[in-house]
Amino acid sequence: MASQPGQLVKDDKTMGETVKLAAGRGYLAIPGPSVMPDQVLQAMHRASPNIYAGELVEMTHGIIPDLKRVARTQHNVAIYIANGHGAWEAALANVVAAGDKFLVPATGAFGVGWAQVALGLGAEVELLEHGQQSTWDLARIEQSLRNDRDHQIKAVLAVHVDTSSSIRNDIPALRTLLDDLKHPALLMADCVASLGCDRFEMDAWGVDVMVAASQKGLMVPAGMGFVFFNDKAASVRAAMPQVSRYWDWQPRVNPEEYYLYFCGTAPTHHLYGLRAALDLIHGEGIENVWARHQRLAQAIWAACEAWGQEGGPLRLNVTDPGLRSHAVTALHIGSPDGTRLREWLEGNLGLTLGIGLGMAPSGSPEWHGYFRLGHMGHVNGHMVMGMLGGIESGLQALNIAHGPSALSAAARIMAQG
Repeated sequence: MASQPGQLVKDDKTMGETVKLAAGRGYLAIPGPSVMPDQVLQAMHRASPNIYAGELVEMTHGIIPDLKRVARTQHNVAIYIANGHGAWEAALANVVAAGDKFLVPATGAFGVGWAQVALGLGAEVELLEHGQQSTWDLARIEQSLRNDRDHQIKAVLAVHVDTSSSIRNDIPALRTLLDDLKHPALLMADCVASLGCDRFEMDAWGVDVMVAASQKGLMVPAGMGFVFFNDKAASVRAAMPQVSRYWDWQPRVNPEEYYLYFCGTAPTHHLYGLRAALDLIHGEGIENVWARHQRLAQAIWAACEAWGQEGGPLRLNVTDPGLRSHAVTALHIGSPDGTRLREWLEGNLGLTLGIGLGMAPSGSPEWHGYFRLGHMGHVNGHMVMGMLGGIESGLQALNIAHGPSALSAAARIMAQG
């Protein structure tokens, strides 16, 4: 049938059906693994290299100092073939002997998770749970440290950004507390979700051990874990009665042979990807990387706050902007709309949001009311605006109540320059 100017002609094959717009490159907007740059993908697309000499060996020698630049440290870094949980265990294995005591202030599922790894290694753990919507209560931590008159607490395990709750904790304040009390415990920080996204200064903040992983702000596929440690932590390791051969960080930072960097075969293609990712980070400049993540996060928060107006059920998990991560945002919209929204966006637009990990028991009705937005690593303004526009489409398609002008609110933040 011929159409007249301005007349919409419907395709008989799609009449009465939902037109799906998910073809093309999908957008994985979960809080890790993050979007991988084309440069990283291209760097990894190669045949296996020689693992004993040549290009790979020389490249690794350059990766080590550039990793330290991201962490803002002059000290040591050990590389493991492991995810973030493996990095947790690697860090602890070098400082935990059976019966050692650890203090863990938790603000989400990952603080609790790190405590469980310490328990599995034979440690005694004092877990200070703070729920999932507030940062550390430094008075509670201070009391626990004051009660430890014999300095039995060997380390404080501190999650910088808890990926489940999106709370960003104050690492420098915890260091100040330890110093004021003259407590010798190691300060160990989990920066899996924050490294390369939120400001982190290992040496300036007095962190003794830091763990990170490849699949978030470092923009490389999951599979590499990193443990950074200073001389104080190295002294604790030296006094250990024994350390697992695989997790031992000492041979990895002063290897007599190249393969000892990795206790065996190197993660060859991950290293090529990491080299490309570090080039991107340092080409942009780490201060600019932090500023970009902050501005994009502010635009997301502005949109979410607008959606939550006028009776809309959507709310940010963390009410205080000063406590929010710049890499991940946890949200509540009511059950079952969190799951409905995620499924509609992935099936119809090719946009994948994160599940509400740890915010409610898995499988419970409440679990379906949460979701998370990942905005870490290789993310820019138009990608975030596209994600927000997609969410707005989903809210409309599913008739989920929401306030107006969310995209305008985000655009105003983007336009500030």
